[in-house]
Amino acid sequence: MSIKTPDALPATSESELSEKSVTVIVSGGQASPGPPLGPTLGPLGVNVGAVVGEINRLTKDFTGMKLPVTVSVNPSTKQFTIAVGVPTTAALIVKEVGGEKGSGTPHSTKIGNLTFEQVLKIASTKKAGSYAPSLRAAAKEVLGTCLSLGVTVEGEDPKEINKKIEQGVYDDAIKAKDNP
Repeated sequence: MSIKTPDALPATSESELSEKSVTVIVSGGQASPGPPLGPTLGPLGVNVGAVVGEINRLTKDFTGMKLPVTVSVNPSTKQFTIAVGVPTTAALIVKEVGGEKGSGTPHSTKIGNLTFEQVLKIASTKKAGSYAPSLRAAAKEVLGTCLSLGVTVEGEDPKEINKKIEQGVYDDAIKAKDNP
């Protein structure tokens, strides 16, 4: 039996082979050189303090919220890049209502109320990473999360707001936010 092998491997630069990426969940504006960043980045020879400082600068608008951060390091040059993800829809909703977490019994215990404008703000933030084809669809996704967290919208059950979206009650607000 013979095994065929390629005559040559595709050309790959050394930097492509050596770049290492690490994805971690950090609290916005509160990253530290301790675990998980320090022990992961230290062996790569990068200045962990500089990485942590840059992460905190990039995530300061999300203070206290958990969000994904990917750090890519080229160990040979010690250069790094940081990509910050968007917090979860639930985290954005809880921040908007000023709560600490969602309700354990969302159908009977409510943790807060959002305006429809706040729903649109969250939907706009999440739309880029969502499968929602429009701001209207993204707003409906946010309403679904409000329902599971025990958050009312305009003082009503999110299901009622969803019905009003279907009836066109909020079309003007959606169009205004979608086309600033």
